Amino acid sequence: MEIAVKTLDGDEAGSVTLSDAIFGLEPRADILHRCVTWQLSRRQAGTHRTKGRSEINRTSKKMYKQKGTGNARHGAASAPQFRGGGRAFGPVVRSHAIELPKKVRALALKHALSSKVKAERIVVLDKVSLNDPKTKALKDQFAKLGWASVLIVDGAEVEANVAMAARNLPYVDVLPIQGINVYDILRRDTLVLTRAAVDALEARFK
Repeated sequence: MEIAVKTLDGDEAGSVTLSDAIFGLEPRADILHRCVTWQLSRRQAGTHRTKGRSEINRTSKKMYKQKGTGNARHGAASAPQFRGGGRAFGPVVRSHAIELPKKVRALALKHALSSKVKAERIVVLDKVSLNDPKTKALKDQFAKLGWASVLIVDGAEVEANVAMAARNLPYVDVLPIQGINVYDILRRDTLVLTRAAVDALEARFK
């Protein structure tokens, strides 16, 4: 499919042909959901932990004699039912990561890109560069273009001025092509690719 290429000022800069095998698929919500779940599960730290009854620093002496008190039978005060006792079946340090095949991950990325094309929320820029790393200038430029929530994907390296100008803007993400991922594509309204990013994607899925 043919799509117009623009400059950061909003001017026309030719056109580029997007591969239907990457940008022309019918998006499937189940594949996108699987990939987002996989990404977020790997992001969890899993450092939650509580102490069990064997780890509580408390005497293990029997609270009172077994018979004759009229009270229920109890042993150590570190049992879970007592205040200050151990936690029964509490969380332990573990990995939350789940597995997802590489082919499914690659397919999910294609579906995410295709979903932006279908929604007409994809823009191709000739390049993204600034003379000065000024956040206000970039914010005003985005306001003219109507971009409030945007993911910008550049080539192998993001220009330093753009990276510095964009890092203090909410709802604006700037990534090199190596960092493109399904979650970031879906959580921003507009996807902006440079020519270099388009070429890199087509080379990657060739």
